[in-house]
Amino acid sequence: MKVFEKVRQAVFPVAGLGTRFLPATKDIPKEMLPLIDRPLIHHGVDEAVASGCSDIIFVTGSGKESIKKYFNHSENLEKHLLNQKKDDLVRIISRIPELAEFHYAFQEKPLGLGHAVLCAEKYCKDSSFALILPDDVMISNPAVLTQLDIVRSKYGGSILCLEKVNPNETSRYGIVDAEEIETGIYKINALVEKPEPKNAPSNLAIMGRYILSSSIFKHLKQIKPGKGKEYQLTDAIDSMLKTEPVYGYIYNGRRLDCGVREGWIKATIIKSLQDKKLREIVLETLKEEKII
Repeated sequence: MKVFEKVRQAVFPVAGLGTRFLPATKDIPKEMLPLIDRPLIHHGVDEAVASGCSDIIFVTGSGKESIKKYFNHSENLEKHLLNQKKDDLVRIISRIPELAEFHYAFQEKPLGLGHAVLCAEKYCKDSSFALILPDDVMISNPAVLTQLDIVRSKYGGSILCLEKVNPNETSRYGIVDAEEIETGIYKINALVEKPEPKNAPSNLAIMGRYILSSSIFKHLKQIKPGKGKEYQLTDAIDSMLKTEPVYGYIYNGRRLDCGVREGWIKATIIKSLQDKKLREIVLETLKEEKII
């Protein structure tokens, strides 16, 4: 039986403009918007590290300098906090750069998710790697990425994170045509990018976690741009299906869609309710506003 090594590299595409959050994201990357006490992207990095990833690759664009700054040491801030006797805060922020080895690839133009992944090729060309879309904050135990890696250890190939969605909402997602081979595990036959409900092969949608074979880069170089001249990752995976297996797994956990304002607010409330002190504040505020 072939033994598959754990995935060690995780790619984060973060070059998008975050227009849904304007004007807040005019000068602040969407990925740096706070979800309680840390930015959105930190939640994804925590998941990757918890799943065994030691190298984090950010595919950035212009105006994303604060991401690199956040994951570097801040000597002046640490010195200031030490002088203020705030050793607990020093420990928290000094650990951030030590979470993993951080690498940066630059995407000059927003040419789609497939193109963003291709920009990270030099860091991942020799082994399978994880792809994390930080808009999707996952609440689960074990981490969703760990769940995907467990499936990969059994079946090999590439693994996509799946969720059953409302059949009327298929036009918002990449949708798979697949057959269930084990409870919650699917052998994928084809992928369709954002099909209208009447054309969707199923209601199994791809969410923001993947484990991809390094051969994906060959297929990314061969596909043609689609709508908006963007290179779609789903097209490359669909092409890869002709030469190697791709599986899907319905994860155990909860997804918080922080890519839209409504989802980000909802995630903030949910995360607050999970913290004892913040929960009291939320409930007290709701009572004051006569909502409960």
